[in-house]
Amino acid sequence: MFEWSKLSGVKWMDAWEDRFRDNPNFVMEILKGGKSARIRVFCGSDKEAQSIVEQFGGSVRKVQRDEWVNPAVAVREPLKIRDVFVVTAEANEKKLAKMRQENVGREVITIPAEMAFGTGDHATTATCLRLLVDIGRSRKAGWSVADLGTGTGLLVIAAKKLGAGDAYACDFDPFSVKATEANLVRNHVDGVKVEERDVLPWKPKKKYDVVVANLFSTILIQAFPVIAQLVKPGGEVVISGILASQAWEVFTTAAEYGFGFPTVIRKGKWVTARGAWMADLVEGKD
Repeated sequence: MFEWSKLSGVKWMDAWEDRFRDNPNFVMEILKGGKSARIRVFCGSDKEAQSIVEQFGGSVRKVQRDEWVNPAVAVREPLKIRDVFVVTAEANEKKLAKMRQENVGREVITIPAEMAFGTGDHATTATCLRLLVDIGRSRKAGWSVADLGTGTGLLVIAAKKLGAGDAYACDFDPFSVKATEANLVRNHVDGVKVEERDVLPWKPKKKYDVVVANLFSTILIQAFPVIAQLVKPGGEVVISGILASQAWEVFTTAAEYGFGFPTVIRKGKWVTARGAWMADLVEGKD
């Protein structure tokens, strides 16, 4: 494991977040005084880290095993989703047991903040969770789901706890795949197929009732032909990771492939949407 890092003024925080939005190993922390931030990306190889240096400068160091096996990560406040979930980065079993006692009626999902992976507090993920709860309430148990760009596996874990049956999750990053597999075990969820995959060249042979795609805007735009092959006619789609400045391009491209999104939610600069795929609108389109 290697760490790329660089110091930056806080005024550039949005720019750094945009650059690394599709990288689940990205961390940004504001330093004491509030004027500077440390930007970090955890990489699987020195070559990967050096490629970031070539683009943005900065430095690279090798991360010792005990740093990422037992990371010193501050646990944030739990995130409550509707009256259904509590999402926490807490990993201590005694503290989790207490949390369950304090949140009777809610399912506690634990996603430890390991190796810089997120825990659901980003606006896009939190909004996807709320929309998934709404979808789960409107469907009979056993609905199928595909989670593209799964990251930590949080969304597919939530889907399974909401009654999903057949479930699939993928991410292009091998560390995300490992994190997802570990989090499935932590949360006692089985029946999920997890793969390392680049969705853009994919030719899926299976269709799902619900497809969740929390991807960077530019990737999402290119992925609509694949998503159209993944979702059943009349099936539902949740898309996120969309910058408000790019939302129009995302939705106009989506319409070309038969997707409509009557529910659009904006949180700050991020947009999340829930919609459906109408096969009859794109008959004969490649």
